[in-house]
Amino acid sequence: MTDTALVTQSPPPDCPLCPRLVAFREEWIAREPSWHNAPVPSFGSAGARLMIVGLAPGLRGANRTGRPFTGDYAGDLLYATLIKFGFAEGVYQQRPDDSLVLTDAVIINSVRCVPPQNKPTPAEIRTCRQFLQGEMDVRPRATAFMALGRIAHESFLRTMGVKQKDAPFAHGAVHVLPDGRRLYDSYHCSRYNTNTGVLTTEMFENVFRRIRADLDAGARELQRSAVAASNSARPRR
Repeated sequence: MTDTALVTQSPPPDCPLCPRLVAFREEWIAREPSWHNAPVPSFGSAGARLMIVGLAPGLRGANRTGRPFTGDYAGDLLYATLIKFGFAEGVYQQRPDDSLVLTDAVIINSVRCVPPQNKPTPAEIRTCRQFLQGEMDVRPRATAFMALGRIAHESFLRTMGVKQKDAPFAHGAVHVLPDGRRLYDSYHCSRYNTNTGVLTTEMFENVFRRIRADLDAGARELQRSAVAASNSARPRR
């Protein structure tokens, strides 16, 4: 399917739900009126099997450009990795009108508006969870979920109704959810984490390598099942 953002699953541009975020947004509208300065919609293919869940828009990244992980270092690493493992095509140039297209992947943040100091409150995360749920509801093909950081991990689990103790966050961990889908954990691909050695490019790529292998294996199994079903349905002579 074509690259798209499902705006029906997004808050309105003037979303009033979180007073602190509204005030911060209005401050930046006054300071930088040419920026996006609004809730950032999801980005990706409508029939994606992989859903990547981040934290919140970066002030000078997605809050400026209007596309998740676009315009800052985190996007440089994320999109390069997505391209390498076949989840994106085109050229990423830190702007929403570049040629980048996600293929079989979609990106959404746990909190849609930029928070002060990049730290949303628990109440803001809880309020915005309805939009994460909305994205999941309209993407039935999503069978793999990647959480970028602990907050995204915890918000996703609450959306799924899974207890934290049953799926503790750890980089590289793979959790099988009650419905059989999988959650993959990674440290956030922020410049801070990479500069301090918390996350290396190799560590990040290894998570995507596992996701790609699992999705490809699942696709092969579905193909074998379809062939077997077709053969069994043929009339015997």
